Amino acid sequence: MSFMAGTFAAMQFDLLHTDKKSKARAGTITTDHGEIQTPIFMPVGTAATVKAVHQRELEQDVKAQIILGNTYHLYLRPGMEIMEAAAGLHKFNGWNKPLLTDSGGYQVYSLGANRKIKEEGVTFRSHIDGSSHDFSPERVMDIQRQIGADFMMAFDECTPYPCERKYAEDSMQMTHRWLDRCVERFKSTSSLYGHSQTLVPIVQGSTYPDLRKQSAEYISNSGLDASAIGGLSVGEPIEDMYEMTDLVCDILPKNKPRYLMGVGTPANILECIALGVDMFDCVMPTRNARNGMLFTTNGIINIRNERWKSDFSVIDDGIDGYVSAFYSKAYLRHLITSGEMLGAQIASVQNLSFYLWLVKNAKEEILNDNFSAWKEIMIEKVSRRL
Repeated sequence: MSFMAGTFAAMQFDLLHTDKKSKARAGTITTDHGEIQTPIFMPVGTAATVKAVHQRELEQDVKAQIILGNTYHLYLRPGMEIMEAAAGLHKFNGWNKPLLTDSGGYQVYSLGANRKIKEEGVTFRSHIDGSSHDFSPERVMDIQRQIGADFMMAFDECTPYPCERKYAEDSMQMTHRWLDRCVERFKSTSSLYGHSQTLVPIVQGSTYPDLRKQSAEYISNSGLDASAIGGLSVGEPIEDMYEMTDLVCDILPKNKPRYLMGVGTPANILECIALGVDMFDCVMPTRNARNGMLFTTNGIINIRNERWKSDFSVIDDGIDGYVSAFYSKAYLRHLITSGEMLGAQIASVQNLSFYLWLVKNAKEEILNDNFSAWKEIMIEKVSRRL
């Protein structure tokens, strides 16, 4: 591994329009791997793949514009030697559009007793073989340079919910100190593969408004080109998530994209778009798909239910995509109840296609200054159980 300081063409965010009756924004992010129309949903490809979905399907049917990888998982397997030999994740998995890598902070948080957090960084045991590893802010920057994602997340601690105020404040302050170290390492190195990378800082502070305000101000003053909101969607009441998101979006720079991490349901996404969020990710569409839960333009379907056994209508007549408009509900139910792999694949493509359809239509409504009225109708429609 050989780093050298330098820069390439920086990521650019163009804010095109803000809805007149909400804080919803329409914009365009330009990276070296292409444009991203915001608001956007990013399919989660934790281990270099969006589960059960080919890259060709992601591009042609789902119409994904950016996907995620995860530093923790890719570091453990296949490992950075393989990643660098492949010339980064884009070449390794054949995805030629933008990529974002989570720093691994959330996965380390999830390890519980198998990790130890200290000022220097985190010591953790692999969930694969129990081997011991260390992540520091500097190490996480180096790993994300080796992965080569367009967006690199700063190393942070994701606090649990509920969380004592003292712990939340101490953790937030440490996340800020870690950010300073990430910035220093990021600025002293450059991309290994000839394209620009953008470092994204993360707002923390649990559900304490004053802490969230402090953290949002710290992140705003970092001078970085994008902002993220972390530590939500971890079990807190939905009202708290909306309150914290609203507060933070009022502070974060208006001329930079805002990413709400790990959110969420279609209703969550629409409500948070209205609060000023531009980017989302969540495992829900693919995880629910594998269990037979479908998101459609007409509502939510449990495809295992008996009522779909002889329903030969297409999966979703509101989406103009091969999977949505070709396969029948009866056929998909047969595949899912039989445990056929194709069932998980079809359901995953449907759910991701729906999420991308939702944010595409949200953008159109924002540009037409009709987002608020459309949102209320759409939330009721897509949240109902069929």
